[in-house]
Amino acid sequence: MSTNQQNKEEEVDLGSLFLIIGNGFKKLFTFIWKVLMGLFHFFILILLFLKDNMIKLGIAVIIGAGFGGYQEFKKEKTFASDLLLQPNFKSSKQLYNNVAYYNVVVAQQEYDSLSNTFNITMDEAKSIKKFEVNPVRTDNDIVKAYDDLILSIDTTTVKSYSFGQFKKEFTDFDYKVHQVHVEATNSKVFSKLDDVIIASIVDNKYYNRVNTITRENLYRTDSLLRKNLDQVDSLRQVYMKVMLEEAKKQNSGTSIDMGGNGRTTKELELFQTNRIINKDLKDVSEDICEKSEVINVISNFQPVGYEIKGLSKNSIVIFGALGFLAMIGILLLLKLNKFLDSYKKK
Repeated sequence: MSTNQQNKEEEVDLGSLFLIIGNGFKKLFTFIWKVLMGLFHFFILILLFLKDNMIKLGIAVIIGAGFGGYQEFKKEKTFASDLLLQPNFKSSKQLYNNVAYYNVVVAQQEYDSLSNTFNITMDEAKSIKKFEVNPVRTDNDIVKAYDDLILSIDTTTVKSYSFGQFKKEFTDFDYKVHQVHVEATNSKVFSKLDDVIIASIVDNKYYNRVNTITRENLYRTDSLLRKNLDQVDSLRQVYMKVMLEEAKKQNSGTSIDMGGNGRTTKELELFQTNRIINKDLKDVSEDICEKSEVINVISNFQPVGYEIKGLSKNSIVIFGALGFLAMIGILLLLKLNKFLDSYKKK
């Protein structure tokens, strides 16, 4: 009797549980339905608003586009060009500071200073509209920098310094390649700018001193590795001669073992050493290629800049959109004012 009663109680408990779960799902689906219906209602209200005010909005767009067309016809064509640089010895900060200074000079219209700095005419200085510098962002730079960090510190420190934390602290200055972007109304002024921008970094005494020391160390390491490689090759030749002599003795009937297994092991070790030295030489050669200069020029400014175009730069599109948004704002304010007046009378 007690067993049947217990089973009935369990069935009641399970029924209540399923009922609660069912009510929970019902409330969830009801909430989602109300949200979707609310969004649909809001979308319909927007469409009705646009339909009721189509003529006013159209007039506002035409007026804005007409004013933008006048501005587009009156303004000069703007050209741009890009300089790609790979700064070494953390000189990217100096590059950013210099470009920021040039941009301030342009903004303040100090054309005399700009003309003297770049050795260009006053008209060419006045044609320059903007200087800008940004990193060429690639995840490969972050991964390589993290790998270099891991190889330079102990295992305990690596465990407490995750890649995610390293990536958060990776700044724009830490990327390898940086793009200097210049805009001007004169399409042929760009080729006169890159030498000065580069020289402003290269002529720094600190970077020159670091560059000289780094280059000397790299060439010294390269010379030492080449000597080591020659020594390893000489040792391999000696072991090869010994092994050939041993083979001749065995062919002549002599069965005396002169430690051939040991020589074979040493031959493999020398082969492995040779491979490691060649890899180190390859790395040093790449470092010499990249770090023999304070700043590497990947791509100079183009002799003739490209014209800046696009909808985001077109005054007709910009002022047409502004006219549309301004009219919407005015109509909404009128509706709000009407609502406040009717609310006040209640």
